[in-house]
Amino acid sequence: MMNRIQQITALGQAIWLDNISRDLLQSGELAQLVDEGLTGVTSNPTIFQKAIAGGTTYDDDIVRLARQGATALEVYEALAVADIAAAADVLRPVYNETHGRDGFVSLEVSPRLAHDTAGTVAEARRLFAAVNRPNVMIKVPATEAGLPAITTLIGEGINVNVTLIFALEMYERVIEAYLEGLGRFRQTAAQTGRPLGLVSSVASFFVSRVDTLVDAIIRHRVEHGEPHLEPLFGKAAIANAKLAYAQYRAAFEGPRFAEFRAAGARPQRPLWASTSTKNPRYPDTMYIDPLIGVNTVTTVPPQTLAALRDHAVTAQTIEQGLDHARAVLSELAGIRVDMKWVTDELLKDGVRLFADSFEKLLSDIEVKRVRAVQPA
Repeated sequence: MMNRIQQITALGQAIWLDNISRDLLQSGELAQLVDEGLTGVTSNPTIFQKAIAGGTTYDDDIVRLARQGATALEVYEALAVADIAAAADVLRPVYNETHGRDGFVSLEVSPRLAHDTAGTVAEARRLFAAVNRPNVMIKVPATEAGLPAITTLIGEGINVNVTLIFALEMYERVIEAYLEGLGRFRQTAAQTGRPLGLVSSVASFFVSRVDTLVDAIIRHRVEHGEPHLEPLFGKAAIANAKLAYAQYRAAFEGPRFAEFRAAGARPQRPLWASTSTKNPRYPDTMYIDPLIGVNTVTTVPPQTLAALRDHAVTAQTIEQGLDHARAVLSELAGIRVDMKWVTDELLKDGVRLFADSFEKLLSDIEVKRVRAVQPA
């Protein structure tokens, strides 16, 4: 009998783990999860900060690299690249069996480069080459500077996980950036003979954080005399994601992509990120159950994966209630909840939080690095 991961996979949705650590790799836990049906791994600066700085697993490597003269940034990159490469090796059979459709591990460019197109492209090229695995994706944020970087990288055949997407308007632009990149890759592929299906991408649409901010706005309004707004609690994020999937279908099942598909190109799958439930009053699979659909990915932290394995829904749900989703966003607009402001704030906050985690990580590594090179 298939487990829930396998059942959801059979419905067309890939399950990826939003976590990576040396312990996860060395214990064999990641390999066990892959055996159960997990088909990918994502990482971000916060995950690496917890993994590298939160224990002693990496200390011997930090000491060795420090004594070789590596800076804190160089130490981090060496550790991250090693873990990503090891995870990619665990997932390589999935990549092979799915002919490159799945089995990816994602590594993010430095948050310091969120508003630097040239810097993002240069670092993405360097990290992709350093990991040297076909099943690695480089994460690029959906900022103004990130969009042209996405096009450039896809055009060069570098797999891209576009992260920190909150707004439907930005998602449209991310799709355009991917399609433009595919067009460039196709031109060079005609000369080099590289298959168009060699390059892959996902668009990471963040979910629960939308409810966190919108609920705060509604709560303020309820507490100041508008109790009739209570039914809107916990409704914005799912509505936003369902409409994003409608955008995906319009873009990748329509005539514009048909020629790319005939040439072997892959659609850029929507990936549901930020799927853990932040509000303890909400069900722990609240951001899993309504978003199961064909050609989607959901990335889950360990506690959400445990809930998914135990009691998640196993049915096609993404297109259920689409009219209701439109009505929710229309009602929010009608009560002056500005979703553009909400999503702009969430993007700024997301970039800031990852940058803070990255700086904290480098600071923690620097403490250990200095201690390693100090005379006894």
